[in-house]
Amino acid sequence: MSTLLNTVVSWFLKQRFSQIEYFKENPHEAQANLLMDLLDQASNTEWGRKYDFDTIRNIETFQQRVPIQDYEQVKPWIERLRKGESNLLWPTEIKWFAKSSGTTSDKSKFIPVSNESLEDCHYKGGKDMLSIYCNNRPDTEIFTGKALAMGGSHSVSEFNNSSYFGDISAIMLQNLPFWAELMRTPDISIALMGDWEKKLDTIANATITENVTNLSGVPSWNLMLLKKVLDITGRKNILEVWPNLELFIHGGVSFAPYRDQFKKLIPSDQMWYMETYNASEGFFGIQDQPHSTEMLLMLDYGIFYEFIPLDELEKENPRVLRLDQVETDTNYALVITTNAGLWRYMIGDTIQFTSTRPYRIQISGRTKNFINAFGEEVIIDNAEKALNAACQATGAVVSEYTAAPVFLQDNNSACHEYLIEFEREPDSLDAFTNKLDQVLQQINSDYEAKRTADILLKKLKVTSLPKGTFYGWLKSKGKIGGQNKVPRLFNNRKYVDEILHFISQ
Repeated sequence: MSTLLNTVVSWFLKQRFSQIEYFKENPHEAQANLLMDLLDQASNTEWGRKYDFDTIRNIETFQQRVPIQDYEQVKPWIERLRKGESNLLWPTEIKWFAKSSGTTSDKSKFIPVSNESLEDCHYKGGKDMLSIYCNNRPDTEIFTGKALAMGGSHSVSEFNNSSYFGDISAIMLQNLPFWAELMRTPDISIALMGDWEKKLDTIANATITENVTNLSGVPSWNLMLLKKVLDITGRKNILEVWPNLELFIHGGVSFAPYRDQFKKLIPSDQMWYMETYNASEGFFGIQDQPHSTEMLLMLDYGIFYEFIPLDELEKENPRVLRLDQVETDTNYALVITTNAGLWRYMIGDTIQFTSTRPYRIQISGRTKNFINAFGEEVIIDNAEKALNAACQATGAVVSEYTAAPVFLQDNNSACHEYLIEFEREPDSLDAFTNKLDQVLQQINSDYEAKRTADILLKKLKVTSLPKGTFYGWLKSKGKIGGQNKVPRLFNNRKYVDEILHFISQ
């Protein structure tokens, strides 16, 4: 694309910056007005009539009247939407559903996606990423070339004649406006391929001759793509293939384990890395400062935010805070009300505020134990069910365990690693490992996708520990007692490496 077009597009995107500055200066007013607008739009839906949205005039009444809910509680309404009913949670047609990893009773969740949430949240977030980037880097030439976006693991599929499901990234690609399609690569028929082994090869071959200036997506998949590009071209680094590459927009999992590997493959001090907080349920945050991993909480995307202090979460009636009530350096469970019909919905993420003027956040984890190093979102319930099946199949009894990811390092493969203390050893550790891995794939669609053809995740590994290991490790840390528990799943290797080091001594 021409330098003139780059200048024009950059100027156009920068015009949005004044609106961002407005909600930064007036956050509470922006959120209160947004909630009233959502209630007004949904007042004649089945949900709106149930809770009499017409008579809600402030945030306090809304909080008193409408209950907090999770996926299990909203699932019956979503099932009706999937079957073609309308005007249940949101007044406009819901024909798209974002597929994500499941709950304790389901392999997958299906999150409703309205036209309003696509336009005013997800696409608006995409434009704002570029607006903020252009404002921070006035000399950018990002629009002289093309964007390469690595989509998710599920292409768009059909529920019935009127509704469809897929990864949110696939849904967004399927609905891109024509002007955005002109600015990206590869062709959408390649981007939406379902076979990931073939997809990586095809994307690499289709883009090595393009002028790629920016990448976006989950770090693990992009890292694999970059390595594939180097394998095909025989080049030493990515800048020999795409010399004008200047930006990687990432999200979904922590970037920390991947940062050094990206810098090795893209050896340039001019390469920028920009974090976003974009989920199936909505687009929440954008890194707006070049040298900080904090993300600006985006307050005008059709999402009203509430926050539950993590130490209140298990209480029968936990305190639920408004934006003006939060404090920095405190873990909060995130609760959202959206322009796709999610009302006071707890998504399972926890955040911390790093600043309240303006409101900036960092993702601190999940409300439950989990591993999500590669977008697989394995929760403790998945692990418990898979371990139980492996025990039944091999005669084993597990007394203690913990698990963590093994990260991609050079030519080493990624996988999950389980450290297990058996009360009774399995008949065969290999059979136990195989069964554990198979059942995890059966009950978690995201883990299954990452395990497909061993492209990203290899089969998990299990290490049998001597009896008394976990007790000895806890005792060495001065953590003996009822309140001190072995962490079952953890998203980094802190505990696994500590335990391995402990037994080596």
